Amino acid sequence: MTGKKVAAASLAAQAMGWIDPVTKAVVPPIHMASTYQRDEDNGYRSGRIYARADNPTFDQAEATLAALEGGAKAMVFSSGMSAATACFLALAPGDHVVVPKVMYWSLRNWLATFATQWGLAVEFVDAASTDAIAAAVQPGKTKLVWLETPANPTWAVSDIAAAAQIAHAAGALLAVDSTVATPVLTRPIEHGADIVMHSATKYLNGHSDIIAGALVGAREDAHWAKLRAIRAQLGTILGQTEAWLLMRGMRTLFPRVQWACRSAEALAQKFAAHPMIEQVLYPGLPSFAGHEAARKQMSGGFGGMLSVRVKGGEGLAIAAAARVELWKRATSLGGVESLIEHRASIEGPGTPCPPDLLRLSVGVEDSGDLYDDLDQALRRAHNS
Repeated sequence: MTGKKVAAASLAAQAMGWIDPVTKAVVPPIHMASTYQRDEDNGYRSGRIYARADNPTFDQAEATLAALEGGAKAMVFSSGMSAATACFLALAPGDHVVVPKVMYWSLRNWLATFATQWGLAVEFVDAASTDAIAAAVQPGKTKLVWLETPANPTWAVSDIAAAAQIAHAAGALLAVDSTVATPVLTRPIEHGADIVMHSATKYLNGHSDIIAGALVGAREDAHWAKLRAIRAQLGTILGQTEAWLLMRGMRTLFPRVQWACRSAEALAQKFAAHPMIEQVLYPGLPSFAGHEAARKQMSGGFGGMLSVRVKGGEGLAIAAAARVELWKRATSLGGVESLIEHRASIEGPGTPCPPDLLRLSVGVEDSGDLYDDLDQALRRAHNS
């Protein structure tokens, strides 16, 4: 878009104002080609060589996400895990990394197994504590500090700006998994982050019909080039149709996230007074431990995710999840449909997740209907 600066919501809705130069279509085509023809002099003036490195279908989603995050460049990946692990694979054996104790379980497992076996020195800390991060970082040895904020599934909040200062003073990079906040609520690069990661399967797509990941870089530098090479060399590229669906979903990112935030906050407030709920974990509640940090770096809402701890423990939590009708019992989050999950059962032995916790991903249904459904499920579970 040219001329007057427009809001981020407008950039997302119109996909940067892109119009197909040939057909004038307002929706881009899907480019299925896997390879591109050389010029007569053996060059590639088109800028395209082979689709494992790039594809025109990626361009719009990457440019839009980079603009929304305030970054220099973005890359889409075949999954959130492939995007996240690329950040660690760009390091060398022996490098020290600081990561949260509470974080996305699959990445936590990968760090505790493959990454340590490969040679990274992985230190898990309470990332909601700036002091804990500062105590863990080793100047000259720590190469990456990884945050996830809000952190799945307790929604602990890390102070991005404070962590950035600590990391940079030690010569390390700061990467932030901002899947739950999305650029609608938090733009980590504005707070000092070097890299932002998204499981684009979640809110960016928002329709539970693709698996995708993304990285956004604050700078297009040598480290970014290394990440790009890792994507090409490992073949962790997004399919053309999935890239098209990702851009389709990003067009409605702002209204979806804003709706989910309003509903989640309303549900958090109501469940905080529910007789069968021990505790509600939601950054928007003033009683939440990370509320002030969330207020500092989240604008326009506190996210569409919350967790409730059920009185009576694990058995009643599982029984309540079994009795919902509108909520769907399924893994994942950030879609238009509301999901409920007994997270400790999914994560298994070693999980830091409390056994009485139910994770709630709030979609775009009526919040009153969502409350009534879980309320009846809790009461039926209690009375059974």
